[in-house]
Amino acid sequence: MRILLIGGNGFIGRFAVARLKQQGHALAVFHRGVTAAPPGVEDIRGDRNQLTASTEKLKRFAPEVVIDLVISSGTQAEELMNIFRGATGRVVMVSSMDVYRAMAVSQGTDSGPLQEVPLTEDSELRRVLHPYPPEGVQFMRKIFPWVTDDYDKIPAERLVMNDRELPGTVLRFPMVYGPGDPLHRFYPVVKRIADRRRHIIFPETLAAWRSARGYVENVAAAMALAATDDRAARRIYNVCEEPSFSELEWARKIASEMRWEGEFVALPVERTPPHLLKPGNAAQHWTASSARIRQELGYQEPVAIEQAIRETIGWEQEHPPAVEFLPKFDYGAEDTAAAGQN
Repeated sequence: MRILLIGGNGFIGRFAVARLKQQGHALAVFHRGVTAAPPGVEDIRGDRNQLTASTEKLKRFAPEVVIDLVISSGTQAEELMNIFRGATGRVVMVSSMDVYRAMAVSQGTDSGPLQEVPLTEDSELRRVLHPYPPEGVQFMRKIFPWVTDDYDKIPAERLVMNDRELPGTVLRFPMVYGPGDPLHRFYPVVKRIADRRRHIIFPETLAAWRSARGYVENVAAAMALAATDDRAARRIYNVCEEPSFSELEWARKIASEMRWEGEFVALPVERTPPHLLKPGNAAQHWTASSARIRQELGYQEPVAIEQAIRETIGWEQEHPPAVEFLPKFDYGAEDTAAAGQN
């Protein structure tokens, strides 16, 4: 197949390109030009925020499927569908589980009630659009340059899924970890273990909190599968690992791989150092079901979780985050809190 990936040079895209290339597909990557596309992949440079300006170059490749990894808004979705209507067979949109109302309840922007989990593709969506405040969007853009001021995947999904002429597929991704993770999700635990901390503290609420996650190479495999299987047309799929682990369980898995012999300490919120507290409602879990993509398309993760954790730890140790994104570490406060439990 001829497959075009918009934003295919990033964290997830490079793994999707590698997998699709291995399968023998003809690929093109549309990107800003910071890093060249891999050998054997057509390189199309342009601005995702001005996609129409690159229409001629994009259509010249004549893709059978278009995968948009960096779609940010309904406006961008409308532009995407207008460009490729009649010029491709299907559009695959990478969405996020932040579309669910449960995410708003968890983040404290919706008062509830608590949403039933695991979340399925039919679970209630957020009632309020644009889930992040302006300062939140600005911070996100430092990490994900493609995020726009009107970021929201919900209106984008509606446009992609309801086009009468051009079939769409939506993939709702979880929190993705692995080599290249711009959010360095493993780093706070990896660094404390590498620094030989004897105690690692969690507030009790966060220790028990469960969320949907996925290893980057595995979610890329789901993307490749959905893009090349016509049964995915006009379908929405959650993509995530199962079962979902709590934050403390994830930390223990990391600790086991790093052969750490220290102690995890779960403290009441009032006794937890402030820099370790997270805003929101931890009573609302983010666990999700990926049964639909497994049953309909036969999806299975190609990389086992043990290997995924091992490779992520190695990358985090070799690529610490920039100072401005460095999580807060106050070992003095943590030592005092750990000592107070005895």
